[in-house]
Amino acid sequence: MSTTEIIIKTILLFIIFLVTLLIAMYLTYTERKVAAFIQDRRGPDRAGPFGIFQPLADGLKMFMKEEIIPWNSNKTLFVFGPSIAMTTACMTGAILPWGGTFNFFGRQISMQIADLNIGILYIFAMVSIGVYGIMIGGWASNNKYSLLGAVRAASQMISYELSMGLAIIALVLVTGSLSLKDIVDQQQGWHWNIFYQPLGFLIFLICAFAECNRAPFDLPECETELIGGYHTEYSGMKLGFYLFAEYINMFISSAVLATLYFGGYHMPFIGRLGLSMNWLTLIGIIFLFLKIFAFVFLFMWVRWTLPRFRYDQLMNLGWKALVPLAVLNVFITGLVIILKEYL
Repeated sequence: MSTTEIIIKTILLFIIFLVTLLIAMYLTYTERKVAAFIQDRRGPDRAGPFGIFQPLADGLKMFMKEEIIPWNSNKTLFVFGPSIAMTTACMTGAILPWGGTFNFFGRQISMQIADLNIGILYIFAMVSIGVYGIMIGGWASNNKYSLLGAVRAASQMISYELSMGLAIIALVLVTGSLSLKDIVDQQQGWHWNIFYQPLGFLIFLICAFAECNRAPFDLPECETELIGGYHTEYSGMKLGFYLFAEYINMFISSAVLATLYFGGYHMPFIGRLGLSMNWLTLIGIIFLFLKIFAFVFLFMWVRWTLPRFRYDQLMNLGWKALVPLAVLNVFITGLVIILKEYL
């Protein structure tokens, strides 16, 4: 890779990082507005017109608050926990194809920082490492509520990662590739994977709720039972990192869902308009973000509509319902592929 390409990729990485942080920041505002709409109230409306400066005020408040570290905690790991959660949440966006290719003064610039041939495995690696951020934070706090929330988080994520992995295996059987770029390119037109893997999509979606600790699977931070769960002892910006990581994970999970099952940045019939490459890429990016925001709204809608599961219901759904369905989906997908091959 030449020096120019490294500079371009670095700039693109910086832009994606800033956009991700900005969107995650305003998702906190959006969620409060969506909750207010569902509950027939106003939501934030004091800080700026329509309350649009509320996320900035919340961020400033987090930075200005006193940082309290419990006396009997493991101070090194106590600081390390939210750092892991935030870092792993941001790293996933580096391999997602955010758009096609821009023609910039004769140079082709891809809207994907790294096209890994094992892109899906990279996503699972980041999701798995993210569990350690919650586990370390809960254990290092030396608080029984935090520890219980951390144990819940670990068991919940491990349980639902199994079903999510099986759903992805079925998708890989259909696409024949682990590269996210290849998977997106195979979905041009109306060849979206949702039509070939509807059960796999449903399983993946449910598991995404559990992986993001979103209601009705927010058992690790269940306020009514555990005060605040794994981040009970956290304050200031350390708490802000945990809360921010949740919204980044929700945004990235929505992007992964749109990429794997809904064609990514491809828009049906857009090629017939005869537009230039740059216009097609720009429209594709806008179309991808519309899909992402649709999933984000779904995440928020479910949170403010459905009650929280009991922990035994959570485990029963994961092991007794989703895992058998995911195995059945892999079996049916493989059988159909074999029959198409030999018939």
